[in-house]
Amino acid sequence: MMTGKSLSERIGDLGHRLAVEAHAAWLAARDPRVPWLARALAIAVAAYALSPIDLIPDFIPVLGWLDDLIIVPLGLVAVRRLIPAPLWTELHAAAEAASDRPSSRAGMAFILLLWAGLLYIVYWSVRTSPWH
Repeated sequence: MMTGKSLSERIGDLGHRLAVEAHAAWLAARDPRVPWLARALAIAVAAYALSPIDLIPDFIPVLGWLDDLIIVPLGLVAVRRLIPAPLWTELHAAAEAASDRPSSRAGMAFILLLWAGLLYIVYWSVRTSPWH
């Protein structure tokens, strides 16, 4: 009998850890106590992690995910090394605490409705435009 976690549970744990690390980097980017080089790198790593545009598109099998599995973690390691350990511990604890809070489904629904409304306004303005 095998003990331990299944592969899907380990992947889920890795995803959770990366999300917490990325959130800590985002917090570091906004914290004035963090050195400027670490802040700049944290902004770049967070922007790349959250960007829909990758160096290698995700639809390319295997290679599309490798850039996310290599670039983001290496960037997070670099950010972590540029920040004093006690400060990183504080930022990481804040990110971990935020990940334990329940998410708001009502908030998510509101944002989705807001985006849908904005898209409709754009669609309507294009359809009724005299240049259409």
